Amino acid sequence: MPNEPVTDLNGLTEEQFLKTYNAGSYERPSVTVDMLIFTVMEQEQDNYRKLPAKSLQLLLIQRGGHPFLGQWALPGGFVAVDESIEDAARRELFSETNIDNIYMEQLYTWGDVQRDPRMRVISCSYMALVDRKTLDVQAGDDAAAAAWFEVSHRMVETSRSEQEQGIRQETLVEITLQNELTKLSGVVKLTETVHGPVRRVHREIVQSDGFAFDHLLMVQYAIERLRGKAEYTDIVFNLMPPLFTLSELQRVYEIILGKDLLPAAFRRKIADRVVETEESTRDAGHRPSKLYRYNLGWDLT
Repeated sequence: MPNEPVTDLNGLTEEQFLKTYNAGSYERPSVTVDMLIFTVMEQEQDNYRKLPAKSLQLLLIQRGGHPFLGQWALPGGFVAVDESIEDAARRELFSETNIDNIYMEQLYTWGDVQRDPRMRVISCSYMALVDRKTLDVQAGDDAAAAAWFEVSHRMVETSRSEQEQGIRQETLVEITLQNELTKLSGVVKLTETVHGPVRRVHREIVQSDGFAFDHLLMVQYAIERLRGKAEYTDIVFNLMPPLFTLSELQRVYEIILGKDLLPAAFRRKIADRVVETEESTRDAGHRPSKLYRYNLGWDLT
C-alpha cells in the first residue's frame, strides 16, 4: 500500500497547510547587511632606508540621508525579498563603494530590538581583508562619500570579580577611526560572565562620536575576530603580493594583531604556510632578502 499522507492535528497535509498559510500572522522584521572591509595600507617614509609604515584601515561611507545624516557607517543596506543575504551584501557593497568580486565571510548577526530608529531591523555583517591597491573605491547610491580610516583599538580598563558559581569580567575598549579629514571615536564595554560551562559576552556602547547605528559594536567585534583569524587561518595572505619577504609578512601580522612579534618565533609559526623561492629582493638601500610565496596546501591534512 502506498504511504498515506501525513496530516497535522487539524487533518491537513503539508500541501494543504501551505495553501492556507497566512504569512501576515506574524510581524516580520526587515533584514539588512553591513560589510567590514579591512586593508593594511603602507605610508611611505622620507628616508628610503626605512621600511614603509603600515596601518590597519577600514572602509566607511558617509550617510547621505536620514537617519544619522552625515555620520559615518559601514557600507550596507536592505535585503530584497527575492535575493540571498550574500547576494545583497555584494550588491550593496558595489552600489555604495564600487567594490566588486571580493571574498567576504559572514561575521555575526545583530538583532537588538532598538538598534535602528526606523523599525525592527536585523543585520547580518560580513568581513573581508583586501588589497587596497587593487580597488577603485567610489561613493554611490545613498552614500555621500566613501573613505578609508586608520584603525586604533585598545583596552583601557579591565575589572574582574568572583561570583557565586562563576566569574564576571568587564573590559572597556577604546576605538578610534581617523583619516586626514575626520576623526571618529567611541568606547565599548565588554561584559563576560562564566557560570560553570556557560560563557556569555555582552557588548554595550558606552560612548560614540560620529558612528551611525550600532556600527561601533560591529567594528569592535570584527577587529577581535580578525585578530583571532590571523592566528589560525590564511586570511592575512589576502594582503600579500605573489612574492614577499618574511619581514614584510611579519609587519602585516604585527599591525593586525596590534603587537610586536619576535622574528624567530614568528618564522617558526608560519614556516608551513610559506614556500621559499629562488628569487630575492633587489631594492636600493637594502640587502637582498629571500622571497617567499604562500603555500596553498598548508592547512590540508
